[in-house]
Amino acid sequence: MIQRFKQLSREVVDSNVIFEYCKDQVELPNGKVEEYIACVHKGASAVVPVLPDGRILMVHQYRYAIDRNTVEIPAGGRNGTEEPFVTAAKRELEEETGYTTDEELEHLITIATAIAYCSEIIEVYVAKGLRKTEQHLDPDEFIEVVPYEPDELISMIYEGKIQDSKTIASILAYCTKYK
Repeated sequence: MIQRFKQLSREVVDSNVIFEYCKDQVELPNGKVEEYIACVHKGASAVVPVLPDGRILMVHQYRYAIDRNTVEIPAGGRNGTEEPFVTAAKRELEEETGYTTDEELEHLITIATAIAYCSEIIEVYVAKGLRKTEQHLDPDEFIEVVPYEPDELISMIYEGKIQDSKTIASILAYCTKYK
């Protein structure tokens, strides 16, 4: 059985609203001490929003880090580690799509986004029984909402038109579970 590494110390090198950048001193199972870099994240939530006709609402937005427009499921970070993931999911659904639901969100999957260096966990939910409200975008968000048939989204994944990992995993999980 592989043993856990033992954290000896942690230095927060930098932090922002998204994560803390840390340098850790870690004792390995063989007793050797190494330096590890870790991005510590508060966690995020995402939603597969399903319209009554079965189409899935997707958000189109520009992503600066990769310099391209993307097609994604709505998602966003929690407002602190104490906020329940499902609360963040419901908030992000309405903020980004302008839809909400009175139904309970159903947990679909848990995604660890970059396990080699980042602690981010995304809890993904399915939202049904959607009703239109209005978007409440952050000042730096510019989003277009477009509904797609599930089969169309699967094709877009394999054509490379959808490259976002949380979206790929979530759409494939949803289609596997519900088709």
